[in-house]
Amino acid sequence: MEDAHQLHLHIYKYGLINDVFWCNTLVNIYVRVGNLVSAQKLFDEMPQKNLVSWSCLISGYAQNGMPDEACVLFKGVISTGLLPNHYAIGSALRACQEIGPNKLKLGMEIHGLISKSPYASDMVLSNVLMSMYSHCSASIDDARRVFDEIKIKTSASWNSIISVYCRTGDAISAFNLFSSMQREATELTCRPNEYTFCSLVTAACSLVDCGLTLLEQMLARIEKSSFVQDLYVGSALVSGFAKHGLIDSAKMIFEQMSDRNAVTMNGLMVGLAKQHHGEEAAKIFKQMNNLVEINASSYAVLLSSFSEFSDLKEGKRKGQEVHAYLIRNALVDVWILIGNALVNMYAKCNAIDNARSIFQFMPSKDSVSWNSMISGLDHNERFDEAVACFHTMRRNGMVASKFSVISTLSSCASLGWIMLGRQIHTEGIKHGLDLDVSVSNALLTLYAETDYMDECKKVFFLMPKYDQVSWNSFIGALATSDESVLQAIKYFLEMMQAGWKLNRVTFINILAAVSSLSLLELGRQIHALILKYSVADNNAIENTLLAFYGKCEQTEDCEIIFSRMSERRDEVSWNSMISGYIHNGILHKAMDMVWFMMQRGQRLDGFTLATVLSACASVATLERGMEVHACAIRACLESEVVVGSALVDMYAKCGKIDYASRFFQLMPVRNIYSWNSMICGYARHGHGEKALELFRQMRQHGQSPDHVSFVGVLSACSHVGLVDEGFKHLKSMSEIYGLAPRIEHFSCMVDLLGRAGNVNKIEDFIKTMPMDPNALIWRTILVACCRANSRNTELGRRASKMLIQLEPQNGVNYVLVSNMHAAGGKWEDVAEARLAMRNAAAKKEAGCSWVTMKDGVHVFVAGDQTHPEKEKIYEKLKEMMNKMRGVGYVPETKYALYDLEHENKEELISYHSEKLAIAFVLTRQSELPIRIMKNLRVCGDCHTAFKYISKIVNRKIILRDSNRFHHFDDGICSCGDYW
Repeated sequence: MEDAHQLHLHIYKYGLINDVFWCNTLVNIYVRVGNLVSAQKLFDEMPQKNLVSWSCLISGYAQNGMPDEACVLFKGVISTGLLPNHYAIGSALRACQEIGPNKLKLGMEIHGLISKSPYASDMVLSNVLMSMYSHCSASIDDARRVFDEIKIKTSASWNSIISVYCRTGDAISAFNLFSSMQREATELTCRPNEYTFCSLVTAACSLVDCGLTLLEQMLARIEKSSFVQDLYVGSALVSGFAKHGLIDSAKMIFEQMSDRNAVTMNGLMVGLAKQHHGEEAAKIFKQMNNLVEINASSYAVLLSSFSEFSDLKEGKRKGQEVHAYLIRNALVDVWILIGNALVNMYAKCNAIDNARSIFQFMPSKDSVSWNSMISGLDHNERFDEAVACFHTMRRNGMVASKFSVISTLSSCASLGWIMLGRQIHTEGIKHGLDLDVSVSNALLTLYAETDYMDECKKVFFLMPKYDQVSWNSFIGALATSDESVLQAIKYFLEMMQAGWKLNRVTFINILAAVSSLSLLELGRQIHALILKYSVADNNAIENTLLAFYGKCEQTEDCEIIFSRMSERRDEVSWNSMISGYIHNGILHKAMDMVWFMMQRGQRLDGFTLATVLSACASVATLERGMEVHACAIRACLESEVVVGSALVDMYAKCGKIDYASRFFQLMPVRNIYSWNSMICGYARHGHGEKALELFRQMRQHGQSPDHVSFVGVLSACSHVGLVDEGFKHLKSMSEIYGLAPRIEHFSCMVDLLGRAGNVNKIEDFIKTMPMDPNALIWRTILVACCRANSRNTELGRRASKMLIQLEPQNGVNYVLVSNMHAAGGKWEDVAEARLAMRNAAAKKEAGCSWVTMKDGVHVFVAGDQTHPEKEKIYEKLKEMMNKMRGVGYVPETKYALYDLEHENKEELISYHSEKLAIAFVLTRQSELPIRIMKNLRVCGDCHTAFKYISKIVNRKIILRDSNRFHHFDDGICSCGDYW
């Protein structure tokens, strides 16, 4: 700069300021040193100007990032009537290119000027025109037209048009042009060179399906042309093969190169990090550190590799070492790229507080800084902070980018914040971001996870283009929605027909849909596709197949897949097998699996234990449940809230309400499920007052009740006849807790009124319901009408009619109708109901009772003659009947719901399944309480008989029927005969 000013003074001193040559030289010097102010001032003061004067200043503005000034000056030279030379024209075109679409019109005017000037066939200007059109025009046709008009094409011409196609993402057209170039390469000037190969290698990397094949073919062509040693071609090849995961090929090319720079090293490191070989990427940096000139990108790539270490703690430690080195050498605040890389590294190494600290102290931030911070917070499940960071970014005047929108939408989905998600969707539309496929995919996830399936479908159908993630996200969303499961299968087929490649995510999603519908044959066909695509050995796929075959009751297939998994088994695999056995009623195998896991040292998790405990509760297998409890103690999981809640539920459902209560009191932490299990347990055992007291305690502990809590509370009121209390709690649901009562709550209230004998009030109550009564309500009404003093009412007949209309195939409904008529002695109506049941081909579950003994579970049906010890059982039953009659028992033949003689009715009720079960237990020597389970409601005669038996044999009898528990002790039942 000083030399330029000295020369300017000498020109004045010697009177050469009017000399055009010296002035042009001085303008050119000012331009070269970047002093455009002095150059423009001197240009304005020149008494005479020629084309060189104009060209120097136009070129200077274009080269120094002042394209608008260059364009204004170019228009100035035109207005003087001079024809700019090719330097000025080329500079003006480059200025238009830099500004973009807004200068397309000027670029086209310059093109028109060229076509009328002697420069029409200038090769350099033709190349610049192609580049200008590729940046300024939405269509590539203008650039191609310029190329086609070139009569004698050189390598530079071919390289220009190939570069244009590569830059716009049309790699296929670029390679077609390359083929044409090779066919016309008769002279040395038209042969592919290093610039050609660099563009094509980069283009090949952008292709998903055939990119690797093209890259390998390009390598062979480059080796033939001896350009592998070229620094830029070699660097492009290293980066290309590394990005495609062919690390060995990338290393081979890297080692063959005689000349390497930071770009070469960075390309290899990026590929290694992408393939999760972070340790190896760091090793490459260490080896090359003193051999190449390290730049900011090198440090950024090195920092990104630490988050790909197999041990993230080690990666974080290495990252801190590099961070310290950068601070010591004062490089952190020099390059914003380094600050961004540090934020990203710490966030991915689960050190989000460190990332936030770096971010806060960055002297300047760009969009990448904000994107890295928002993404890091979302990655570390700081969802609300990610959303807050997005808002702060917008308040600071930063425009939302697709990356920040994607991460914020992900956080909204995790939080279930649909309203905010919609606002961000609107902002994305305003900035045109919704057209980006990745943003649309994030929107699909948002609406799917918040159960807004209509919006999810709208987003998918309005997407201008799809990728594999779009199809997978949409199919996955449909598969998890009960109403759209069939559509998931439809769009899976459309995805295949459209030629999209299926991957493991696709198969996992579609198997979830097929599993929920239990479509075994379709699932087998998908399994065949999995084998065809060679992804059957994937752990996640195998776990999904285990869940599918378990749901479809194909346990043998589950066992085959599980046995082949070997070392690939994880906690999900074991849990899937256990869940499959439980779903298919094979509890003993599920228990064996738990023991096998313990013997192998396989970690038991809360889900495993809770699943098995739930199964034990469903079939009331107390002994098995206690074994699982022991497993939980050995695995140190007894204090986990999920396991604790399952234990409370299991003990309550297995008749050990005292155990359930004791364990509940000992729980260190309780959640809503713990409280609900205990409240419902008390209600089921007839301890209504205890259930209501526990409900009060739950509220005092600050735990808000949910819909399940109120089902337990209303059931408790029903079992002990607290009508007014029940209505008070029903009213409090909406008025105090903001919970809208559901159909099951109204069913509890109908049951409450029916048990209390207030059948006449039921009809008035159902008229106040905000929804129409469903089958559950009408069935509850019908049961109420079957009870004493309330049979054959007009309401009962109406309930019968509605039930048959709503569920014509449900055999239970016909039986209830028949029982109602039988209780009133209307045998013709009974026969009519049973005939209607046969005509409808409806089936009812057979009534049965079962007991668990040391030698297994023994199941009985009424009049059972299949048990191997039937002689002992009937002999014991006869003995017990005689003893009961001796102390005042009279068979209640009204519960024999058939038109028979009195003696036959008495015999019929004597052989009910629960009486056979208790007779069987009494054939064995024991003083332990007797536990009997029944799948239907116990009849009144059996209930009376059990009271007598408990007193005669002096043993407690615990009977669980489909409604509740009955504890018989010394001739008294815990239900107080109110059931």
